[in-house]
Amino acid sequence: MGVVDIASGAFLLVFLAEFGDKSQLVCMTLAARHRPLPILFGASVAFALLNLIAVSLGAMVAAWVPQWIVLAIVAALFLWFGVQSFTNSDDEDDEESSLSLKSLVLSAFMLIFLAEFGDKTQLAVAGLGSAREPVAVWAGATLALIATTLIGVLSGQALMRYISLQWLHRASGVLFIGFGLLAVYELVSIVYIA
Repeated sequence: MGVVDIASGAFLLVFLAEFGDKSQLVCMTLAARHRPLPILFGASVAFALLNLIAVSLGAMVAAWVPQWIVLAIVAALFLWFGVQSFTNSDDEDDEESSLSLKSLVLSAFMLIFLAEFGDKTQLAVAGLGSAREPVAVWAGATLALIATTLIGVLSGQALMRYISLQWLHRASGVLFIGFGLLAVYELVSIVYIA
């Protein structure tokens, strides 16, 4: 699997998983009330840092833990997130009340960083970073999160009238399960070849 394929796969997985998620809704809400550029910048920096943390931890785990254990954990996580995507409720917390910082960039950064730290997408990025080229995973996942943020910032609440969150969650669930099954396949091939 080439670097472009890895980055594209990470992009597609993260884009579908985060489209309509709380981070995008937070950016939509902020952009409806404030200038969009600082929100986009703050959220983008937060996502880049979160993904850097995720792939770094994933790469460290891959260096210390045998590949078959990493694949088993990655497969379990992807399959779990896939199932969770099908049962995901559309009631997201309104995090607008937690704004207490004066700077819009810093506010957007802190909201996104705290809301997404340890989120299913960050864990998925860590899993991908442990099994694939970390820089490609980081690039694909970060571009996906910036793309969803840009869409959220530019579209505001109007977009939600046309796209069903339920279908987006289902599509991300299918993609998570697909990546989980791919990891299971790789796990089986490693265990039986060794």
